[in-house]
Amino acid sequence: MAIIVNLDVVLAQNKMRLNTLAEKVNITPQNLSVLKTGKAKAIRFDTLEKICRALNCQPGDILVYQDEDEL
Repeated sequence: MAIIVNLDVVLAQNKMRLNTLAEKVNITPQNLSVLKTGKAKAIRFDTLEKICRALNCQPGDILVYQDEDEL
């Protein structure tokens, strides 16, 4: 997939655990884990907004596009 999810990096930078973020965002840790591993097919903008608010970051810090030809 051409979208790279850097949620684990941003979590580490904020010294926050996945379960803590899940509580703050009101999403199950399992669903957040699916996003973190890059297996999610979609994310709602309101969920992305909550994640960015909780981690004090921009969407581009979490989601990065990389052309598949460059992989």
